[in-house]
Amino acid sequence: MFIVAVGLNHRTAPVEIREQLAFTRYSLPEALRQLKNTTGVEGCVILSTCNRTEIYIACRQEDAGIRQGKNFLAKYCRQDDRELENYLYTLNTRHSVRHLFRVAGGLDSMILGEDQVLSQVAEAYEMARTTGTTNGILNTLWQQAINVGKRIRTETRIDRNTVSVSYAAVELARQVFHGNLEGRTILVIGAGKMSTLAARYLKDKGATTVLVSNRSYERAVDLAVKIEGHAIRLDHLEEYLPRADIIISCTAASHYIIHREQVARALAKRAGKPLMFIDIAVPRDIEPSVGELPGVKLFDIDDLQQVVLTNLEERQRAARQAEAIVAEEVEGFFRWLATLYVVPTITALKEKAETIKAAELERAYNRLGELTPRQKKIVASLANSIANQLLHDVVVNLKKAAPTPRGHLYAEALHELFNLSEGQGTEHGVDRKSPAAAEGRN
Repeated sequence: MFIVAVGLNHRTAPVEIREQLAFTRYSLPEALRQLKNTTGVEGCVILSTCNRTEIYIACRQEDAGIRQGKNFLAKYCRQDDRELENYLYTLNTRHSVRHLFRVAGGLDSMILGEDQVLSQVAEAYEMARTTGTTNGILNTLWQQAINVGKRIRTETRIDRNTVSVSYAAVELARQVFHGNLEGRTILVIGAGKMSTLAARYLKDKGATTVLVSNRSYERAVDLAVKIEGHAIRLDHLEEYLPRADIIISCTAASHYIIHREQVARALAKRAGKPLMFIDIAVPRDIEPSVGELPGVKLFDIDDLQQVVLTNLEERQRAARQAEAIVAEEVEGFFRWLATLYVVPTITALKEKAETIKAAELERAYNRLGELTPRQKKIVASLANSIANQLLHDVVVNLKKAAPTPRGHLYAEALHELFNLSEGQGTEHGVDRKSPAAAEGRN
């Protein structure tokens, strides 16, 4: 049984291509069933997010599985297969396993170490499992991938340090307010994407009130609706400064829109409560000397980017540790897969030994005549002991050799030498030409 992957992501395809190959939650069950019913597909899982669409297939023939994956994507998403070829990557068994583990660990994401992808991996597996399109090998692979993702985050803490400018603003705000944003008021000046995201993050961390001001009052109203805030007119800004704990500004103004004197007047009305400014605009919206006032913390885009840069370096160090975890887990998976491959051979060998033992015991009992139950037990115990001792070293050594290139050779030799049943080699969904054997030859 081989595992192959066919897909595209943010590195290989622009968003206009990715969105054409995206699967919605509602379309996935039918897509999975169609793919599973394709000739040669033993099991399948589809992972579809805003940054990637990937099909994982368990199949008996690697090349055929890759071909079926490509054809399915082109047909189901109504794309020209030759054009689609420019954006797709195809992965063989070992590379598809490693790739999935890296995806689950956040190592293949647009933002290194992101959290969301692990839940997306888990949801993709659950959808395929409940739809009935997985098989034993894919079940083990995806369960292990989820565990790898959790292990990476636990042992490396790769997701601890943010690499988003907007989220860096949140971390700085938490430092200013000693980790407690509960009940804080945010004032957003401008309708920019970064300031909006920062406001949303701050609200998620406990801030309760969001005020929105913009040169165009209509746009302020639109943004306020999106982030469940309240719009205020820009010419009323100074009136609301004393009410805000955190001010996020990102406008296209060519001059300062908040001056030192305005902030000094606001501070006089705040009874010593701290005030934080986050100036994401270029050119800056807030007069730099504002940061010199007692009780005021002022951060500009350079401060935020320095936080991001420092955190990115931390994530990159964590990523190197995570890559080592992935390599270890990949080897573990292939040890399991290789062992699974030799299980039918071991089973067939033991069954043959049991058949021979039973027949020879019957002959011995007939030739020995009337035996007491105790005598029969002694003879049976002797036969069991001989059979078990003869097979013990064979089974142990075969299991040891299973993950190596010799594993499949030993298994095939045992089938030939002991004349084992031809059908035994494909029991439990394992093909005689295993991925472990293929990997050993490459």
